Amino acid sequence: MDPDETYDTPRVAAELDPDAWAALLAPRLAQFVAVARHEHVTRAAQQLGMPQPTLSRALARLEGDLGVTLFARQGRRLRLTRAGVTFRGAAERALAEVERAAESVRVEAGRISFGFLHTLGPETVPELLRAFRVDHPQVRFQLVQTYGEAMLERLRAGTLDLCVTSPLPDEPGLVARRLAEQRLRLVVPNGHRLAGRRRARLAEVAGEPFVTLEPGFGLRRITDALCAEAGFTPRVAFEGEEVETLRGLVAAGLGVALLPSPPVPRAGVTELDVVGQRAVREIGVAWLRGQTDAPPLAAFKRFLLSRRGHL
Repeated sequence: MDPDETYDTPRVAAELDPDAWAALLAPRLAQFVAVARHEHVTRAAQQLGMPQPTLSRALARLEGDLGVTLFARQGRRLRLTRAGVTFRGAAERALAEVERAAESVRVEAGRISFGFLHTLGPETVPELLRAFRVDHPQVRFQLVQTYGEAMLERLRAGTLDLCVTSPLPDEPGLVARRLAEQRLRLVVPNGHRLAGRRRARLAEVAGEPFVTLEPGFGLRRITDALCAEAGFTPRVAFEGEEVETLRGLVAAGLGVALLPSPPVPRAGVTELDVVGQRAVREIGVAWLRGQTDAPPLAAFKRFLLSRRGHL
């Protein structure tokens, strides 16, 4: 036996609560498996990057805590005893499970759960993701497209990392940063008495039916607030969940609407600038206050904030 391969005799097994065994043994499993594979303490110590005497003492303590002999000396080599063979199988399975869990965590750390409004889906969000992935091609996204309050609920629950929403939330548990401002326009059907104009006041359609998003949508709250500011409560004829559906209803002559400009002009409607009021909605990014960001998420936050005013 090499003179540096000192090896103490096992101590009497410690009296431990069963729940304490995992905490006691976990740090030593990789050391035990390395020696079992090499059948040599010095070579295992070199692989682990630790002094050989330290590894020898760790193995002796492991045998003492278990109350069994794990290795038998055969010349310069250490052979597993029957107990050692049994323990090696369990130790390797445990280490493999830890490795799988660690890989799962690493994969999750590279995935961003990102929520956004329906109205940002056709162009804005795809362009943001395309630009971000130029420098971060390995980052994966889990995308959630829904209305504002549903996204905030997911943020509070921790199932979303961040979201782009409107209006910006104002509550202690969330952080919100303004990114851009989107003009809202009065949408009327072709042939409407205002269709030949370029601008109008909201009060001019006070008595007409409105098609709007359902309660809970941020745009619905903004519409109600702007109409109230103009001195009336909108008479809601139809409620929907998607902006382009509302445009279709306007084109069919079923009412008027207050909507952001579409990516592509829609036939059958005329869109007027609203005057006399600041008819806009703020678009911003929000996340849970105090959360610890993995590097991909931190990079995506920085990227979004760098795009302020350019959505």
